[in-house]
Amino acid sequence: MIGGIKENFPSGLVVFLVALPLCLGIALASGAPPLSGIIAGIVGGLVVGFISSSNVSVSGPAAGLTAIVLTAITDLGAFELFLCAGIIAGLIQLILGFVRAGSISNYFPNNVIEGMLAGIGIIIILKQIPHALGFDQDFEGNESLFANGFNPNYFTELFGGIHVGAIIITLVSVGILLAWEKVPVLKKIKMLPGALVAVTAGILLNYLFKISGSSLYIGSEHLVNLPVPESFSDIGNLIILPDFSGFLNPKVWIVGGTIAIVASIETLLCIEATDRLDVRRRITDTNLELKAQGIGNLISSVIGGLPMTSVVVRSSANANAGATSKLSAMIHGAMLLVCVLSIPFILNLIPLATLAAVLILVGYKLAKPTTVKHFWNKGKYQFIPFIATILAVVFLDLLKGVGIGLLISVFYILQGNMKRAYYLSREELDDADEITIKLAEEVSFLNKAALKKTLKNIKPGSTVIFDARSTSYIAGDVLDLIQDFANIRAKEEEIDVKLLGFKTSYRDYDEDEHSHILVTHRRAM
Repeated sequence: MIGGIKENFPSGLVVFLVALPLCLGIALASGAPPLSGIIAGIVGGLVVGFISSSNVSVSGPAAGLTAIVLTAITDLGAFELFLCAGIIAGLIQLILGFVRAGSISNYFPNNVIEGMLAGIGIIIILKQIPHALGFDQDFEGNESLFANGFNPNYFTELFGGIHVGAIIITLVSVGILLAWEKVPVLKKIKMLPGALVAVTAGILLNYLFKISGSSLYIGSEHLVNLPVPESFSDIGNLIILPDFSGFLNPKVWIVGGTIAIVASIETLLCIEATDRLDVRRRITDTNLELKAQGIGNLISSVIGGLPMTSVVVRSSANANAGATSKLSAMIHGAMLLVCVLSIPFILNLIPLATLAAVLILVGYKLAKPTTVKHFWNKGKYQFIPFIATILAVVFLDLLKGVGIGLLISVFYILQGNMKRAYYLSREELDDADEITIKLAEEVSFLNKAALKKTLKNIKPGSTVIFDARSTSYIAGDVLDLIQDFANIRAKEEEIDVKLLGFKTSYRDYDEDEHSHILVTHRRAM
């Protein structure tokens, strides 16, 4: 059920403010027309947002695809031919959805997903610091910290390009955003989000700098830069349509297949991450998500837009802003459409410093020190893949980072359970009022997929018995899943949860570190 506008308008507005410069910046970094990024954002919000079952995820042009898109456009020689590759990618994603390839996301362990989020958070902060200081020479939306190699003169250029006016606007914006989070009276004003107040304050401050003739005034190079059509015919001229002769070009098919694979993996990773950001821990249908992404990429490419994925930065901003349903993503798409058509000249007054303030706080929430401490306390078999994922995401890229974290996790699992069998016994769920889930002697994150599928199909009002009397080890991922089910969903759906044989802590493969303490819930009889 789609939540109300009152609850989701503030989060939709925040995502719109975050998405606007990202859509433009990713198009610029990809060597594509500026409007193509906006088109992808609109389709990602309205079309994918409507079809998807995710309540938190937001789709749009993805920074992770910029290198592929830039290389493909250069190689193919025309953006019109590249759009055919986007159509092919959408068709392949539709097929992947129908063959149920979305279940692969269940096999990513939580510490790797959390490491990916923390890594993205660090990158967001580091990439936004220049904008916060008034040094705007990097493409907005590039999520790879060292994409073009490390520039040894970077810090000299950064501090040499500081703009005091931008710093003042950043500090004022951060102050407003923190006040809206911390002051109880302001927190209750749901229809007036702190991000909107911060953006308005940024515009007004810069206007005061201008009319006073102050050197603090920041020019257009430090502001949002959106194409401004003079008439409806100008809008039509800005939209580029595909050259369908590209379907006869083998290179176009190779590019389409590459985009489909990378975009699908990034989407599944983001969905797994955003499900953890959802305060109600609702589970997204990943196969439907692949179908939604396929339809979105088809439509976006047909009308001149970039390929898209579910994206971490916008999804995180959405969750942190309090989104309760997918209506928030649809509102962000509608606002992109309306504002780009009607008031682009006002949007071009927004300082990048204000948007940097919004994103820096989003990045901090993703990479909070308490998250690092949490995995440190779980033991080295949880912490090492977590921290390795963070470092690889920051210094390499998202997919390589997750791949490295996953390999380390699998190595530790295989090392500890080389000869152990995994099983999860359960009764049929269709007509059962009481379900017994018997856990194996060793339960790793590889068992999470089967358990998640079982829990998803349990009916309200049922009795669920988790039998861990023969279990010597349970991975933190599975304990988290059981805990979320017992403490959140069981309360909402009056499910009676009984836990047998659970210990207060589990050791990581004969190590001294403890992994997790389970908090249980039982419905009052």
